[in-house]
Amino acid sequence: MDGERGEALVVDSGEKRLNELGYKQELRREMTLFKTLAISFSTMTLFTGITPLYGTSLQYAGPASLVWGWVIVSFFTWFVGVAMAEICSSFPTTGSLYFWAAHLAGPVWGPLASWCCAWLEAIGLIAGIGTQAYAGSQVLQSIILLCTGTNTGGGYLAPRWLFLVMYIGLTLIWAVLNTFALEVIAFLDVISMWWQVIGGTVIVVMLPLVAKTTQPASYVFTHFQTAPEVTGISSGAYAVVLSFLVSQYSLYGYDAAAHLTEETKGADKNGPIAILSSIGIISVFGWAYILALTFSIQDFSYLYNPNNETAGTFVPAQILYDAFHGRYHSSAGAIVLLFVIWGSFFFGGLSITTSAARVVYALSRDRGIPFSSVWRRIHPRHKVPANAVWLCAAVCALLGLPILRINVVFTAITSVATIGWVGGYAVPIFARMVMREEDFRPGPFYLGAASRPVCLVAFLWICYTCAVFLLPTSYPIRMDTFNYAPIALGVCLGLIMLWWALDARKWFKGPVRNIDDHNSNGKV
Repeated sequence: MDGERGEALVVDSGEKRLNELGYKQELRREMTLFKTLAISFSTMTLFTGITPLYGTSLQYAGPASLVWGWVIVSFFTWFVGVAMAEICSSFPTTGSLYFWAAHLAGPVWGPLASWCCAWLEAIGLIAGIGTQAYAGSQVLQSIILLCTGTNTGGGYLAPRWLFLVMYIGLTLIWAVLNTFALEVIAFLDVISMWWQVIGGTVIVVMLPLVAKTTQPASYVFTHFQTAPEVTGISSGAYAVVLSFLVSQYSLYGYDAAAHLTEETKGADKNGPIAILSSIGIISVFGWAYILALTFSIQDFSYLYNPNNETAGTFVPAQILYDAFHGRYHSSAGAIVLLFVIWGSFFFGGLSITTSAARVVYALSRDRGIPFSSVWRRIHPRHKVPANAVWLCAAVCALLGLPILRINVVFTAITSVATIGWVGGYAVPIFARMVMREEDFRPGPFYLGAASRPVCLVAFLWICYTCAVFLLPTSYPIRMDTFNYAPIALGVCLGLIMLWWALDARKWFKGPVRNIDDHNSNGKV
């Protein structure tokens, strides 16, 4: 008895709360706060959100809107992060948002809330893998072009079929790495964190110093200009709204820490710390990166010229090329920094694959996905949801197939990823806002009376973010400029909700306990 009592005394606080919620510990709980923060930071990533959308956002309304847009979006992102940190502290489970929604919405609405949340999150995360693969391939395309002589010097611009090969190749590599032991993934994510911190610092400091001329502060912080002849958008207000998209796309992903809470020591405390620390680091470094790029612009109009050295396909690559070639008459420095940025995409995709697999695993564990018995299997040796990893990779690869024919694939994938991922945040936050306070069991991180106001601001901001990603981004609207996200999401979510109405509502009860099976409605 004494031995058992001594064993009970050393039970991890996160595992204890997990058991109280009706789940037994199945995944290996060995991740420290630093490793969890590294994965969360890697999922948000410093470069991967800003870099692919920087050029289009700059073109909509000029530098001032882009620069101050990051500050405004960061401010509202804190409300979302703080609301999620409070919930994470109370519910440290791998299902995270999906699990939170079920418990916070109560026994009546819990199944529907968790169903919607889980599918939104799964869609967002799997599409998120696609955004990393696409943008990573785009950076690699620019590296190859500069290495082979630039667009003006007969360099090789990868055709569509090769671009698709790179896209699928990255997806498969991430899947292979995610089938190894958790220690390998955690180690790579720690490397990713330092890669981005050190690499980001080098780019932020070096780029303005290398550029032969820099833009004045008045240009960066106050200059506003639209480009209706290119974008077709004559409304200044609409242009500003669209210029914020780069910030809204970049500043999410901090829920990755919550996906790993069943594998994190002291998750009820360390989960919230990782969420808020990730937002803080990315907010500061991201703004510095935007400022470095904007101050280093040499010729605004030349950035978009299809006859420039990067074929007008990738504005950040052209800014780097102009800076280094202007100073040293060589593109070597630009290539090195592009490789640093590409590394960020690589590590980001690896982390998002990890998070996506955890969500699919959690949903499968609760029988909320077809062939759940297959996808919820844990690898007997590595203790990771390997089948869920490969399901995510396969769907992501299918998402990339339109690259061969359609020009706006990235716009659609980005919109789907953002709406699905961020939309998933809204369900538990709304449920937390409207539930009775006496029904909420707080964890170590608790907002008290401030909880409802914080959740209200967070919920409204999420609704606004989802709405703007459904808007047309270019006029006139044609087949090659149409934002396909509303159709893609409408069809997908429509089928999911039809499944719910016709069948799933009869048997899906949300998170299923695996300790106390006689009470499977998830209510504690």
